[in-house]
Amino acid sequence: MVRVDAPDNGQPIIRARGLDKKYHRGEEEIDVLRGLNLDVEAGEFVAFMGPSGSGKTTLLNLLGGLDLPSAGTIEVAGTDLSRLSRRQRAAWRARHVGFVFQVYNLVPVLTAFRNVELPLLLTSLSRTERRTRAETALRIVGLEHRMRHFPRQLSGGEEQRVALARAIVADPAVLLCDEPTGDLDRGAADTVLEILSLLASEHGTTVLMVTHDPRATERATTTLHLDKGILVGDPERHSRDGADA
Repeated sequence: MVRVDAPDNGQPIIRARGLDKKYHRGEEEIDVLRGLNLDVEAGEFVAFMGPSGSGKTTLLNLLGGLDLPSAGTIEVAGTDLSRLSRRQRAAWRARHVGFVFQVYNLVPVLTAFRNVELPLLLTSLSRTERRTRAETALRIVGLEHRMRHFPRQLSGGEEQRVALARAIVADPAVLLCDEPTGDLDRGAADTVLEILSLLASEHGTTVLMVTHDPRATERATTTLHLDKGILVGDPERHSRDGADA
């Protein structure tokens, strides 16, 4: 269960307290996030909705260690991100976090298999171990039969599934998805959402997704709404059966 204002007990995989994020545009100070509190349990699939500029992507960037808050604390997978240097955060992300964006960002001259294997080249895994992991990730997203194809030979939905396989190949505890179905048709979007749901329910991956699509939230177990940097209203919780129907 996701708790927007949780008590200080238990061991959620994500714990944010008093989260503020400010940017400066010339002399103007812009409050993007304001006093945000959030706990997420391991294995949850959480969707964030809200108007453009409400702070959804900023929140994902902070939870993934891509940026630091102006105030407040973030703990993810037992690590206080504010205590890490830039280099330490990069190493931490490689071990614990996977990212999926609206733009697939595949390397066009590499096959699907090589694109998925790419993050593992920075690890100490053997060639055999890298192959096993990449093939497993492609099998999870249903593309083991397309692993030798290049991005130009794949549909948009297949490209996004390759990007998803690349994001999970290192077995991250947390998967952060920013509009992962924004460029897909309904059928391809439903396939990607089904995979995200299965990653949470069957593999224990914690999935956080920013979306503008109300139908996408049907796959999540909880939907949270952001408005002007504040979480508003009660969380909308959905049963697993309802999400997977």
